[in-house]
Amino acid sequence: MVLEHTAAWGGDGGLDDRVPFLARLEDADGDALRSLGRELVYAPRTPLLHQHEPTAHVLLVLTGWTKVTASSPNGYQALLALRGPGDIIGESAALTRRPRSATVTALEPVRAVIIEHETFRAFLGRCPEAALQLLALSADRQRTGDKRRLEFAALSVRERLAVLLLELAQLHGRRTAEGVEVSVPLTKQELAGAVGASREMVQRLLKDLRDRGVVSTGRRALMIVRPDVLHRIAQSHPPNS
Repeated sequence: MVLEHTAAWGGDGGLDDRVPFLARLEDADGDALRSLGRELVYAPRTPLLHQHEPTAHVLLVLTGWTKVTASSPNGYQALLALRGPGDIIGESAALTRRPRSATVTALEPVRAVIIEHETFRAFLGRCPEAALQLLALSADRQRTGDKRRLEFAALSVRERLAVLLLELAQLHGRRTAEGVEVSVPLTKQELAGAVGASREMVQRLLKDLRDRGVVSTGRRALMIVRPDVLHRIAQSHPPNS
């Protein structure tokens, strides 16, 4: 099987966190890693990994998209990331032997290769270049997370939502006659978790955007009709908004 990727480069000339693990490996190393596990298929909305569960394996996503979420003791759920074709998930727990730090759920039909922890660790020991690429991916993800937290600290919820919608349109958008359809289905609660707001707040903001003809929404469907308006909101920084 061949995975197609478009390399994304950071401002410092290095790969950024959007480039998945398999795309960072030489073809022979990627093939060797995939051969170590067995392929499974997950239906939409099926959990692949559960937060706090004991660790046993890692997953290599071949097709389909997943969401990574974490829940706090008070029940608030944050959307941490989206992982798709070529991505590795569960690797942190595999290396530290600690319980899972997040839940991973299929957003659409997902095919993945499941590899037992010890098998994965042995592979990294035999293939130092793969180990270095995994370390680089972890660093890229950490840097991106730090940058996002810094940027969001200076933005209102309205601005953060506009930034998120533009990113979803850029990375997961499909252009249609009506606008840019976001192909990854996310609920209002998941959007709220991604911008650090309540579901009610995000629902009010989306209603305002719908009333203004900026977006259209349906059941887990999102269409960006006026990205120019979202750009203006994202760059506005109004006081006390």
